[in-house]
Amino acid sequence: MEKTLRNCVLSLSILLACTGASFADGNAFTPLNFDDAAYSAAPIRTSAASTTVQPVTTSTATTEEPAGNAKMQNAIIQLDNAQVDVRNELLNYKSKYSDVDAQYTAVKAERKALDKQIKTLEKRIKKIDKQKENIRKNMI
Repeated sequence: MEKTLRNCVLSLSILLACTGASFADGNAFTPLNFDDAAYSAAPIRTSAASTTVQPVTTSTATTEEPAGNAKMQNAIIQLDNAQVDVRNELLNYKSKYSDVDAQYTAVKAERKALDKQIKTLEKRIKKIDKQKENIRKNMI
């Protein structure tokens, strides 16, 4: 149980360390943010005999988000939900651990008290045996 808990805590700390670095503010590399760059498509020819070039128009003020942004946001939300679930599970294990620890402490204290009572009763039995022997010796 202790080894499993230690492995769980170690895995969680590594996960938190890695996610902390990935969610750091000021991250310069955003692979799905292409709004800053202007791309132009290659000219398209309609026929081999025609020499006119029809360029494809590109608008720089598009309001559409790239398709990857929604997927990335969904993935981030799923990771957040998973993190909340793991934290809740950790809290459950911690509460179970504290309950078991309290029971262990109570059982340990009870064992110690019973051991003390056993030793006290064993001493009384020895004392009674000695008194019986003394009485037998005095009778002879």
